[in-house]
Amino acid sequence: MDIGFILVIFLIGFVGSYISGMLGIGGSIIKYPMLLYIPPLFGLAAFSAHEVSGISAIQVFFATIGGVWAYRKGNYLNKGLILYMGVSILAGSFIGGFGSRAMSEEGINIIYGVLALTAAVMMFIPKKGIDDIPLDQVTFNKWIAMILSFIVGIGSGIVGAAGAFLLVPIMLVVLKIPTRMTIASSLAITFISSIGATAGKISTGQIDYYPAAIMVIASLIAAPLGAVAGKKMNTKYLQIILALLISATAVKIWLDIFNF
Repeated sequence: MDIGFILVIFLIGFVGSYISGMLGIGGSIIKYPMLLYIPPLFGLAAFSAHEVSGISAIQVFFATIGGVWAYRKGNYLNKGLILYMGVSILAGSFIGGFGSRAMSEEGINIIYGVLALTAAVMMFIPKKGIDDIPLDQVTFNKWIAMILSFIVGIGSGIVGAAGAFLLVPIMLVVLKIPTRMTIASSLAITFISSIGATAGKISTGQIDYYPAAIMVIASLIAAPLGAVAGKKMNTKYLQIILALLISATAVKIWLDIFNF
């Protein structure tokens, strides 16, 4: 592998992980399409959908560690939310990650497109008043949280994502969790989810370890930097950035599925 390959993969991992830490997502919503489309633009070999999902799974595991560490202070991590949603999404992501081996590459891309489109629609639903709730008075429906996170886990395990790009709108729109608590807690839940997705990918031989190692190094550097930036930004801007990011990715994936 030459220096050009290392540099391109590192930059993909750095940009994706920075945004990951800032917005409380694992980063696969960004890195999945970047890994699919950017390397060929530089004359490098294209990754298959299976390879991209495997690289994404193991990278998200490390990116979320860095993000959670940056949010460990300030009462942003809701332990109850993390426990209920984390256990459910772990079970679902392992099932999805293990079963994805039997799916076609087109099938994986369609699942990814459906998840991204669903998340994009939810992000544009008004979220008035959620950031007026004191962090120590936040409540949520445990059963709804567990059921939805299990469903998200299955779909995210299939595509090698940890599902935070869908967990975040669920927590904001359905569970009514304040934005900064959503970002911090979703990183912790995503870390738990990535355990199942990574285990499923490793056990079925879907990991390309060389580019994955480059992505991991980039993640450990960039995710904490992104989290620090996210703490300083207005919560409305954070929501807008995430909504636009998810929408753009969903459009790109569906255009490719229909060969436009």
